[in-house]
Amino acid sequence: MTATPAWPPDSTPRLFIDGLLSEGLEVRIDDGQAHYLLSVMRIKVGAPIKLFDGQTGEWLAEATVLGRRDLILTIAGKLRDCETVPDLWLLAAPIKKARIDWIAEKACELGVARYQPVMTHRTNIERLNLDRLRSHMIEAAEQCGRTTLPTLGEPIKLVALLASFEAGRRLFFADETGGVPMLDAVTANPGPAAILIGPEGGFDTAERAAIMALPHAIGVSLGQRILRAETAALAAITIWMAATGTPD
Repeated sequence: MTATPAWPPDSTPRLFIDGLLSEGLEVRIDDGQAHYLLSVMRIKVGAPIKLFDGQTGEWLAEATVLGRRDLILTIAGKLRDCETVPDLWLLAAPIKKARIDWIAEKACELGVARYQPVMTHRTNIERLNLDRLRSHMIEAAEQCGRTTLPTLGEPIKLVALLASFEAGRRLFFADETGGVPMLDAVTANPGPAAILIGPEGGFDTAERAAIMALPHAIGVSLGQRILRAETAALAAITIWMAATGTPD
């Protein structure tokens, strides 16, 4: 007997929609998303498309009306509910454009709940394009199968971050001068957490002292080598996820 093909197929396009989705809803697609579906994927009427809105889960839609530059998708039903997101924040000093874009993309893929830019004494980026960062996170979520997007915070100065940091969240501070091996620190301190990554050149002496004065801050080591900021961010997230496990 011939096996019934999986539906929708693995090759089904997947898009983020900025608005609540529901069964039977008609969704108009235009601009870049329409170009992707019409010109790149060359979809036809009746073709399946997966949609998610970051709040209600993932939905199956089909193309019902095709125009030259836009199209209408009609939602047929829900594929799955929103995933449970690990309660991990990434707090990172902005770095050069392409590298911070990469951090935003990979942090989303690895499952962080919040991405918070932190301005420090040695931060050499004065303005940050949050719309561009969010676009990179959306593209990452579309590709990796996330049903939610990380919260993207407005840039905050380190002193303000420390003053308002919530007491119930552990702060793992990637300290290039040394600290507890991160795997050991995470294993011994489960629960809501944040990872703090400094700028190129690291935190200055006063900043390091202010961080370590926080009662729930733990200086951690990521190994014997001094890592670039983007490498440190991804290594720390990976260690935390491996130590805590990913929720079902």
